[in-house]
Amino acid sequence: MVQQVDDKRKWWKESVVYQIYPRSFMDTNGDGIGDLKGIISKLDYLRDLGVDVIWICPFYQSPNDDNGYDISDYYAVAEEFGTMEDFEQLLAEAHRRGIKVIADLVLNHTSDEHPWFVEARASKDSPKRDYYIWKKGKENKEPPSNWGSFFGGSAWEFDEQSEEYYLHIFNRKQPDLNWENPLLIEELHRMVRWWLDKGLDGFRIDAINHIVKMDGYPDAEAPAHEKIVSAHHFFSNLPKVHDHIQHLHREVLSHYDIMTVGEAANTGPEEALLYVGDNRDELNMVFHFEHISMDNNNAGLESWEKQPWQLSRLKEILNQWQTKLHAKGWNANFWSNHDQPRAVSRFGNDREFRIESAKLLATLIFMLEGTPYIYQGEEIGMTNIKLDAIDDYRDSVTHQFYRQAQKEGWTEDRIMRAIHQSSRDNARTPMQWNDQPHGGFTTGTPWMQANPNASWINVEAAEQEPNSILNYYKKLIALRKQHLVAVYGQYEPLLHDHSSILAFTRTLGKEQLVVVMNFAAALARLEIPDVLADPSIRLLLSNVASSTHETLAEDRLQPYESRIYVREVIPC
Repeated sequence: MVQQVDDKRKWWKESVVYQIYPRSFMDTNGDGIGDLKGIISKLDYLRDLGVDVIWICPFYQSPNDDNGYDISDYYAVAEEFGTMEDFEQLLAEAHRRGIKVIADLVLNHTSDEHPWFVEARASKDSPKRDYYIWKKGKENKEPPSNWGSFFGGSAWEFDEQSEEYYLHIFNRKQPDLNWENPLLIEELHRMVRWWLDKGLDGFRIDAINHIVKMDGYPDAEAPAHEKIVSAHHFFSNLPKVHDHIQHLHREVLSHYDIMTVGEAANTGPEEALLYVGDNRDELNMVFHFEHISMDNNNAGLESWEKQPWQLSRLKEILNQWQTKLHAKGWNANFWSNHDQPRAVSRFGNDREFRIESAKLLATLIFMLEGTPYIYQGEEIGMTNIKLDAIDDYRDSVTHQFYRQAQKEGWTEDRIMRAIHQSSRDNARTPMQWNDQPHGGFTTGTPWMQANPNASWINVEAAEQEPNSILNYYKKLIALRKQHLVAVYGQYEPLLHDHSSILAFTRTLGKEQLVVVMNFAAALARLEIPDVLADPSIRLLLSNVASSTHETLAEDRLQPYESRIYVREVIPC
């Protein structure tokens, strides 16, 4: 067993990753926008937290119609974030502290202001025309197909200049690249190699499972009265995606010691193994969104109105991903990112049990098999924000939802309640460093309003409180580094039918971790199976400050209490 693990040990499996949304992390020049120097100024904080890798969201030149995911120059740093020299200094300073750096890699689309697209739309005879996907409309002047974009509306945009439609499965200012064009692929490979030669340690690859579209771009089945429908199955996880990723791996990625994580929505564990299987030569891991979708029981606009989620469903999802990928591939474990509401507000209890439930959510992510990801502010329990008016929001998707909900006759109160739950801006408020104005993020006017609770939820306060969420994260990270079983141990569920307790073991050689968590705002009876009744079992960590449990003799869990035990087992 130990020898088998030794053969599969990788630095990216044993790492803890911290995601940075640079616009909201730290501003050093007072313009209200976070910058690369701001990240440099907080590297000691990240080192002390214990993270091994930072993932930086797009900092490339962009008109920011989708906050940097619409890139107009892959080789340039956006002026608002700094200079290429600032980025090079960031790399050097991070590496000096033992921290690796990965960046977002956007390969599905560019900005419509990218020189490639500017040239492509200028003439149908342009060599760059075929870098994108162009089609004539139907005879009735309707779009080439009824595909809807992820951001709402048609996935086709009519271009007056060239009198054809171009495809965009995201924002209309994000035209999709044509991966059928070998010259485009060469350009993208060259760009990826350029960044790796500069010293990047890997990539989070945006929307990687969407780069291939169904041949012919056919209409999706739909009721006769619906002109635009969800057609995700026509541009998600198509077989040829894997040919392209394997080509990228063979020609570029395999020549560097890096980590790669792909964003792969609409992907289950069996499909994920096609991307991350040990012998596939594609990616190290993928982000899936099954657990993040537990509270989305509705489609369309109604999906913004979060529904109560069921612990039984979470158990099913975790059991599938943990067991099916074990010894075959690798998981990426997360609750939050720049596109999701704050985890403690969504899956925890951000009112009377904010501290306990934030620690519990962290316990789960860190104790599962896979690489854990922390989204900035998650380590201090930052919450969703409730802004009063739509004009206070900056996210283009939120504004599009607002307009569409108005057309559908929703009341203003209903619209704003949904936005308070689901807006991507919940994750994009400025990082809360101290109790100064704007949470210490900037000395100027922030690009987006800081959460008012920054006056008491902030890093400085958390550092001074021994039982804070931040200090619990430090303990979790230290535990994971000290116990190899927390990285490579085999997962086995316990108490599967319990209504409020999620429990499992992780076993490697003679060492076994026992993890028990109460996901309810009430006391929970811990029904003790044989594995928990072992008299040799010892408590490693509890998220309840007053916990003194040395064994499991205490058979009740406090609201949102989690415990991590260790015991010695005899290998089979």
